[in-house]
Amino acid sequence: MKKVVFMGTPDFAVPALQALLDSAEYDVKLVVSQTDKPQGRHQVMTAPPVKELALQYGAPIYQPKTLKTQEAYDTIAACSPDFIVVSAYGKILPQNILDIPKYGCVNLHGSLLPKYRGAAPIQWSVINGDRTTGVTSMLMDAGLDTGDILFTAETQIGENETAGELFDRLAGLCPALLFKTLKALAAGTVTPVKQDETQATYVTVLSKEQALICWDRPANEIHDLIRGFNPWPVAKSNFQGKGIKIFAGLLSEKQSSAVPGSLFSEYGRLYVVCGGRSVYEICSLQLEGAKRMSAADFLRGHRVENERLQ
Repeated sequence: MKKVVFMGTPDFAVPALQALLDSAEYDVKLVVSQTDKPQGRHQVMTAPPVKELALQYGAPIYQPKTLKTQEAYDTIAACSPDFIVVSAYGKILPQNILDIPKYGCVNLHGSLLPKYRGAAPIQWSVINGDRTTGVTSMLMDAGLDTGDILFTAETQIGENETAGELFDRLAGLCPALLFKTLKALAAGTVTPVKQDETQATYVTVLSKEQALICWDRPANEIHDLIRGFNPWPVAKSNFQGKGIKIFAGLLSEKQSSAVPGSLFSEYGRLYVVCGGRSVYEICSLQLEGAKRMSAADFLRGHRVENERLQ
């Protein structure tokens, strides 16, 4: 059995870790995850999903605040790993840790590198209207997602697929890609390919400020933004002086010369005018102080004629 140290934190990393824990070919000697964080209105200390899974399997867990200590190096080195597998861990590994495993450190990244290095690659692929994405396995180096590419698994992005839905699908591609990668590295049957730096792009974490919709933009761009910000932080606008979150909608073939942001309804369906005379259908929303509801339910309690989203 090959010995593995697994490093990951959020839901995205869970399928890969579970596959390793269930495998008869790999022995997970240690699971490294970021520290527990306070969450929710009451700031309850909550374990990251990777730690929760490791606890279910009784796997050893290590949650250092930093990897740049002798203790972190000694703890990982003591496992004598054949591989270190990293998936959405959230910290850059120092060179001394990269040098520990026999076959190297393998990272599973949620984009087709060198596109979308950094944080939130899945969300940005949706926001930018991409039609194809995937997961890349690579040999890690000291840079930010700059290591040599080993294998990729590609998939199409659905026209109405949200970032959350794509996140789950890409996570589901990771186990098969990981096993393919580990076997090829151990057998010496894969040739790492350097990334084309001229094609590299970087993305950052999402912020609530970026989620404010500009209705002057075309409907297709707004559709991509709404999908990309679902489930967090959710695209938002303002209606009659109150904040309104928009969770989902559909592109419409309708056109209107009204001012962007103008609302109208037809047959119990809610529409908003966007830039370039385009029109967008809002399907699911939440008005400040109310529960999330369908557009039909919203229209039962609100008149939208002569109203605008701003």
